[in-house]
Amino acid sequence: MDQSPEVTKPTPTAKEIAAQFREKITGPDREYDAGDRLPAARALAKELGVQLMTVQSAYGQLRDEGLILTQQGRGTFVRDPAAPLGTEPGSSPAFAALAAELSTIHDALRLLGERLDRLEQLVGSETPPSL
Repeated sequence: MDQSPEVTKPTPTAKEIAAQFREKITGPDREYDAGDRLPAARALAKELGVQLMTVQSAYGQLRDEGLILTQQGRGTFVRDPAAPLGTEPGSSPAFAALAAELSTIHDALRLLGERLDRLEQLVGSETPPSL
């Protein structure tokens, strides 16, 4: 009788799950496009034999990288890279805060540019005395 020990696959970590889905979203053999729904966290956890928190952590990593969106009650979706970060419902709170901060900085730079233009006009309108 051959009694070889059963080979069990080690359970993946959140980092490994995130890496697998990152490849499926951004890799050359892409399996998911913008707007595609990812597997439900509970179903994926069961399929992989990991805790729900492990899948949630993996999805959190991908959300923080701006690759996916999580919409309460709807699911997890691949983010459209053409949409500005932090503007879609379900985007990372960090990206939403960053988008708001960048908007404020953009407005401040625009105002500074306008002030600089006015100063240059004032200085340019003053003609130096002839020698």
